[in-house]
Amino acid sequence: MTDTMRRSLVLALASMALLGACASPSGDDGATGPTASSAPTVGAGDAAAGGGISQADYDLQVTVDRGDGTPPEEWTLTCVGFVEGSHPEAEAACTHLTSLEDPFAPLPEDVFCTQQFGGPQTAHVIGRWGGEPVDVQLSRTNGCLISQWDSLGPLLPVPVG
Repeated sequence: MTDTMRRSLVLALASMALLGACASPSGDDGATGPTASSAPTVGAGDAAAGGGISQADYDLQVTVDRGDGTPPEEWTLTCVGFVEGSHPEAEAACTHLTSLEDPFAPLPEDVFCTQQFGGPQTAHVIGRWGGEPVDVQLSRTNGCLISQWDSLGPLLPVPVG
């Protein structure tokens, strides 16, 4: 490799590093539309909302383990004036969740729950809803948790059997 080629390569690498350092930290590439205006940058320490990635105010990732030995399913759901994502009932899930005042409110600590088993299903919902971080573990192991699961309607699958 000649000295001229080495210099050119070093110059090209330095230029790429400089361009990368100048990139917008929010990931804003100048695009317009619903997600550009409603996608605040999530702080790197906010693991519940994706750890430093830009997300919409109504953007969720849902992981469901049906408890039947099949691999967990993962879906995405975005509800910001339009509906998109891999969720199998995205439109119904967005419609239902937006009709609720606070769909991911934690259960009160002093609540008494019936000791019943609603099934082995578990779910984990992370992201943002109403601009607030969401990180909710769900199951069907007592009456309160069954009610919480059921209140989310089409976001979570109806247990079979």
